[in-house]
Amino acid sequence: MFIILSKIIPPFLYPLGSSCILIVAAICLSRKNRLQRWFLVIAFLLLFLGGNRWVAWGLTRSLEWRYLPPSEIPRADVIVVLGGATHSASYPRQMVEIDSAGDRILYAFSLYQQGKAEHLLLTGGAIEWMNSDINPATDMASLFEVLGISRNAFWLVTDSRNTYEDALYSAKLLREKGISRIILVTSAIHMPRSVGLFEKQGLEVIPAPTDFTVTQQGWQNLIKNSISGYIFNFLPSAENLSTTNRALKEYLGILVYGINGWL
Repeated sequence: MFIILSKIIPPFLYPLGSSCILIVAAICLSRKNRLQRWFLVIAFLLLFLGGNRWVAWGLTRSLEWRYLPPSEIPRADVIVVLGGATHSASYPRQMVEIDSAGDRILYAFSLYQQGKAEHLLLTGGAIEWMNSDINPATDMASLFEVLGISRNAFWLVTDSRNTYEDALYSAKLLREKGISRIILVTSAIHMPRSVGLFEKQGLEVIPAPTDFTVTQQGWQNLIKNSISGYIFNFLPSAENLSTTNRALKEYLGILVYGINGWL
């Protein structure tokens, strides 16, 4: 039940979902002009603030920059790669495809090629009730094989349906193999929640973030801009709204996981 609620409820808490609820409420309250106006004003502010780059990047930076990569990633027993970056081979796709988080796979491959660990642990299973055609762990395995890594070099955790279960089931498998030190690869925005979950399971975690949205140069360009640049960055866009949603999803996840005692 938690898995279902965690997928259904959060979208209504983000700016777009909240604005839709307020607009519907305003329509239903058409005879109460003052309350209707307040609902519409709040809906506008949610979309405007959530859709401008200052808010989107500010929230994202507060998460992504908590674990900035060191100059040298130390060795560990295994590289753990969290799923969420692939789309399964389902017609008309001719092979497994990667999405905007595909840097996880490329970065993990690079670390493996550098000899940072002898094995890869790939996490993520399908969520049946969502009719999902995505099987993250097996999808990533097929891509690593395409990249030339032997099937014997990686282990799969295919039952996990969220990041908590990624950590729980991964830790169980690793304990059986006598492994306690891992390099953790996931998107930078997802790293704070992920590190907390894996450390809670008693693992020593070396964060290896990738898939950054906010770079140092990009942030400097944002805060040191021309008047026209400042105005442009205040204008709402779907891209910024999506970035804000991702950041809020992580903060909500940290809150809920903390309440459940998982962090």
